[in-house]
Amino acid sequence: MAPFPSILRIRTSGYRPACVPLQGGIRHNQGVAPRMRSVAVLDQVCAQAVELARAAAVAEAGEAGVGPHVRAVAEAERVVTHLFESPAPGYRDWQWSVTLSRASRSRQATVSEVVLVPGESALLAPAWVPWSDRLRAGDLAAGFIATTDAEDPRLTAGWSGEADLTGPIADPPLHPANWEPWLTRTRVPSAEGRRDAASRWYGGEHGPHSTMAKAAPGKCGTCGWLLLIGGPMGQIFGVCSHLLSPSDGRVVSFDHGCGAHSEVQAVGSPIPRVEHLVDDYAPDALDFGHS
Repeated sequence: MAPFPSILRIRTSGYRPACVPLQGGIRHNQGVAPRMRSVAVLDQVCAQAVELARAAAVAEAGEAGVGPHVRAVAEAERVVTHLFESPAPGYRDWQWSVTLSRASRSRQATVSEVVLVPGESALLAPAWVPWSDRLRAGDLAAGFIATTDAEDPRLTAGWSGEADLTGPIADPPLHPANWEPWLTRTRVPSAEGRRDAASRWYGGEHGPHSTMAKAAPGKCGTCGWLLLIGGPMGQIFGVCSHLLSPSDGRVVSFDHGCGAHSEVQAVGSPIPRVEHLVDDYAPDALDFGHS
């Protein structure tokens, strides 16, 4: 009896059309039920060559790096993969995979591949994410470069000429000359880019929903310290210019607010009035001993 039971790997094809003749010599595709495509039977010569497979794994990982034999798997005709446990620290449920094969009518197996593979419960690194997608607000430091995709939907073509000045934007304050310095940018924020930024700003610490805004005595839209900005974003945002405000130099929504509102007047506490003390008693006559 062979030391290893036969292990079958069954592959089936999907829905496969077949040509069927019809009347008049016309042919058309008619589907047939899925059928067995191939059956890989465990090759006994390769399956019994456990020591050959172990020696290949030991040559890769060292004697102490290869554990007990786990199983043999039929990969294809006359191709078998042997799996061995890996006792290396930090590699729980990882296995050494050694693939053996043999030529037709040969009684000698040869090593095709040796690789360390994870098992079902192995600890794996998370899926790789491009560096540009891993960046978050605040990650960009001095000397770092963040590239912009040429097809980024958040950007659109900038001002290109006099033809752009027709229609509603021809009049101030929407005229590009009022808010586009030097008219030299190749690309400017698109409608999608503006929506993305507006949503982020409005929902952040300088929007109306922050703890600071909820406790404020007034809104930024009525504050004298608010600097207005041009362009579409100026419809709802400005820049705070109060030295003591936590929003100083930052974009704030008109309905944001803080305790430094310009129209909040200082209310002095009344100072208690001290009554003058008057001594209405007659002065005492003092005898200094005149001689």
